[in-house]
Amino acid sequence: MDALVLTVFLFLIPVFFLLTRRKKSSERLPPGSLGLPIIGQSLGFLGALRANTAEKWLERRIAKYGPVSKMSLFGKPTVFIHGQAANKFVFNNDGTSFTSQQPESTRLILGDRNILELSGEDHKRVRSALMLFLKPESLKRYVGKMDEEIRNHLEMHWHGKQKITVLPLMKNLTFNIICSLLFGVERGPRRDELIECFRHMIEGIWSVPVNLPFTRYNRSLKASKKVQKMLKELVCEKRVQLEQKTTSPLQDLITCLLNIRNIDNEEELTESEILHNIMVVMIAGYDTSSVVITFLLRLLANEPAIHAAVLQEQEEIARSKSSGEFLRWEDLSKMKYTWRVTMEILRTTPPVFGGMRTAIKDTEYGGFLIPKGWQVFWAIPMTHNDGSIFPEPSNFDPSRFENQASVPPYSFVAFGGGSRICPGYEFARIEILVGIHYMVTQFTWKLCADNKFSRVPMPVPTQGLPIEIMPRKPMN
Repeated sequence: MDALVLTVFLFLIPVFFLLTRRKKSSERLPPGSLGLPIIGQSLGFLGALRANTAEKWLERRIAKYGPVSKMSLFGKPTVFIHGQAANKFVFNNDGTSFTSQQPESTRLILGDRNILELSGEDHKRVRSALMLFLKPESLKRYVGKMDEEIRNHLEMHWHGKQKITVLPLMKNLTFNIICSLLFGVERGPRRDELIECFRHMIEGIWSVPVNLPFTRYNRSLKASKKVQKMLKELVCEKRVQLEQKTTSPLQDLITCLLNIRNIDNEEELTESEILHNIMVVMIAGYDTSSVVITFLLRLLANEPAIHAAVLQEQEEIARSKSSGEFLRWEDLSKMKYTWRVTMEILRTTPPVFGGMRTAIKDTEYGGFLIPKGWQVFWAIPMTHNDGSIFPEPSNFDPSRFENQASVPPYSFVAFGGGSRICPGYEFARIEILVGIHYMVTQFTWKLCADNKFSRVPMPVPTQGLPIEIMPRKPMN
């Protein structure tokens, strides 16, 4: 009998310990609810994004649960954190406590070997490869080609028109720039088919990952396969051209990636790494720059004083050029005020609302446990609209960025931060500045719709921002 009691007692000790441990772990989790399986708070969050009330949606969570709370987004348990300290915590622990695994819907559409997914040495290797093309020293040689693409766009879609819709045209422009500069795909049926598949693909990136017929997610997965097939054919063609020495290793991003070997061990990028990172670059260059240019045009229509100052700066540059001469890298450095206006647009209307990381080990923040495998979510507007960081945040004030060193670290995060700061920053800067230069010096415009916008998840102004355009008189 004593032996039986002892056996039962010894059996119950680990059970008791396990239950106690689970209870303590549960007590250390942030407050909040995970909601329904798979769906969680995804539909509520996406609905708030579309209604442009996502920041208020998060503020209500903060008021209810405090600065750290749990929820479920896109099929995974998630901890929401916010503020300057939270941004610093996430960016400084990247690769040690967190990895940049994206939601399942994003990962299956874009592939698992893209720079958003990789960590450690793999991330450094792929990022270094991309930066060989995207660094300023390399991009200088492509300013003229980007200038030519933008002039062609305005000639085809603006000149001779009385009314245009800005956002779809800007997406058309940025995709054509990507095809030309990054992929070496000229105008024609191939480019048209690629952009059509690409548009279907990106529709489901931020969606509930339910792979059933007729769902947005299902359509995006099918489109992703088509895009990858087309890109694979393109990569094969570029590889043959390089082997036959009929193209330059710096002709475009694809030839650059194909020609790169790791300095230490001469390891080439895998085909999956090339394909998946091309797709990420496509999305980054297509969506973000087109949104920023659209909201710049919207702002300039609403703010005559800012428009006048931008126009004056750009006309001075235009006067320094001979007829038909392309802009050069040196001209972009003179567009200081225009870039400060752009930075303030990125503060008030960041194209990307927030970001995700995945905990690779149990991690503590704010006195709470973030379990291994859970997502961490933070939202960019939470610091961009913080009055203690940016006084009177509802006011549009480009002077905030006259001295960028005065902006507190980890507060302006439109391009991310830490080791994962956007590698395409300089590419986007060139694209935006060259585009605005020709738009403000060649046209005037006025809005044909209200100033409202929604997020899907990128900001989309009412009706895509229809405007009436008038050609400007030639400068004396």
